[in-house]
Amino acid sequence: MRIWLDGALRDADHAHVSVFDHGLTVGDGVFETVKAERGKAFALTRHLERLARSARGLGLPEPDLDEVRRACAAVLDDSPVPLGRLRITYTGGISPLGSDRGDSGPTLLVALGAATRRPDTTAVITVPWVRNERSAVAGLKTTSYAENVVALAAANKAGASEALFANTVGQLCEGTGSNVFVVLDGELYTPPVSSGCLAGITRALVAEWVGAKEADLPFAALEQAEEVFLTSTLRDVQAVHRIDGRTAPAAPGPVTARAARIFEERAADDLDP
Repeated sequence: MRIWLDGALRDADHAHVSVFDHGLTVGDGVFETVKAERGKAFALTRHLERLARSARGLGLPEPDLDEVRRACAAVLDDSPVPLGRLRITYTGGISPLGSDRGDSGPTLLVALGAATRRPDTTAVITVPWVRNERSAVAGLKTTSYAENVVALAAANKAGASEALFANTVGQLCEGTGSNVFVVLDGELYTPPVSSGCLAGITRALVAEWVGAKEADLPFAALEQAEEVFLTSTLRDVQAVHRIDGRTAPAAPGPVTARAARIFEERAADDLDP
C-alpha cells in the first residue's frame, strides 16, 4: 500500500513527515475521512469543500483541491479495497517549535486503510466534558483530536462505540466522530451547527434526503427520545440501542430504519451527491 505525500505516491515505509511539522507538534492541521468502496470515493466534492473551509478557518493556505482530488484518485487506484477509510490530512507544514507557523508551506498527506461495515446498532455513553460552541475552531475538522481520544476511550471502556457531548449551555451537540439525531413525538431532529457540532457530510445528506429538522435540544432529549441514531462517514446511519444504562430493545425504530434505507438507496444512486 502506498501513500500520497507532498506530490507523489510513496511506499508506506518511506512516507515520512518531519518531526517539526506543525500538524505533529501543535495539531495545526485539518483533515477529512472519506468512505471508499471498490476504489471509488463517496461524496468527495462535499468533503473537499469542507477541507477548504476548515483550512480557511485555521488560516492555512487554500488547498489546491485539484491536487487533492488527483492524490485521492492515485491512492485509490493503487490500493483498491472493498471498503476503505480514505484519510486526507493537510497541515501547517514545517514550523518552529511553538504556535507560530513557518513559511515552508503546507503538508498534504492522503492514505487509505481497509475498513469493515459497522453493526446495525450500537451503544453510546454520555460524558461530562463539553464542546465549546464559542471556540475559535468550533465547526472545523482539525487534527487536534485529543479530547475525542479521551472520550472515546471512556466509551470503549464502558462497552460502547461512541461518546456524546453537550455544549457549554447544556444543549445536545455531537459525538467524538459522529452527529446525533433524535426522534421526539415522531419528528426527527438534529442539533444545528451553532451548537458547536461539526457540519457532518452524512448529517447534511440525511437532513436533506430524510427531512430532519435542526433544533436546539437539551441534553436530556437523549432520555426523552423515542429513537436515537448516529451518522458519520463510516457509520452511515447507525441506530443506538443503549445510552449509558438505558436500553432501546426495538432499535432500529421505524424512523431510523427509514432513514437508513433512504440513505443507502440515494448513496448507491449517486457517488458524489
